[in-house]
Amino acid sequence: MKGKNAEFGVIGGSGVYSLFDNPEELDINTEYGKPSDKVSLGTINGRSVAFIPRHGKDHTIPPHKINYRANIAALDSLGVKRLISITAVGSLRMDFVPGDFALPTQFINMTSGRADTFYDGPQVTHVSTAFPYCPEMHKMAVRVSDYDDIKYHENATIIAINGPRFSTMAESKMFKNMGADIINMTQYPEVTLARERAMCYSTIAVVTDYDAGIEEDQHIQPVSFEDVGKRFASSIEKVKKMVTDLINEIPKERSCTCATALDNAVVKK
Repeated sequence: MKGKNAEFGVIGGSGVYSLFDNPEELDINTEYGKPSDKVSLGTINGRSVAFIPRHGKDHTIPPHKINYRANIAALDSLGVKRLISITAVGSLRMDFVPGDFALPTQFINMTSGRADTFYDGPQVTHVSTAFPYCPEMHKMAVRVSDYDDIKYHENATIIAINGPRFSTMAESKMFKNMGADIINMTQYPEVTLARERAMCYSTIAVVTDYDAGIEEDQHIQPVSFEDVGKRFASSIEKVKKMVTDLINEIPKERSCTCATALDNAVVKK
């Protein structure tokens, strides 16, 4: 959008509907349609930040209906180079306890039917996602978690499912056996679309539940959305403080390879 710019983007999930007091709200339309809601523009520690509530301000958009391309395109139009994702996740392991934070470095995609690329042709582009999360931002998130005294898991693998239903016990067991630590409905294709726009992408995941329960302990009950909402609400101030401290910590110049994600990715005619 002409004359409006942001250094950082933040996309908030369940329970995160605002980051600023009295933000400037931008009604942005992209070639992929409108984002989940108006984009809030403000500052954190003197640095410009654009915020989008992933499910809309009134939480009316289910995970499989989110216009992920429009959200990323809207932030890209504002010049965003670094994107922080805030999300609630379920645990697939006993040691990832509700209330813990997790910092993913890998994902497994189990979604289907989602528009998950900006490159539908005729320009063919194959972007590497071997290491989909920004290593520089991840390193800073670990540092901030340490001095914010947050219990966190540093190198988590997140599996993305379609939703809006939660997993069966058999699925949950399978996902764990596949190597996933946490589960979520919105991480994909958000992470790969950000990469296709050469953005740095990092996720702050709040563990809110034990997915379908844990087979080893029958006393642990399957997740309900009420559980997710309550646990996330109890962590919201920690999340906001971590976002604030992370933005303050990240250097102005990028030293990672995210900016060159499209180099050698385009199929030349």
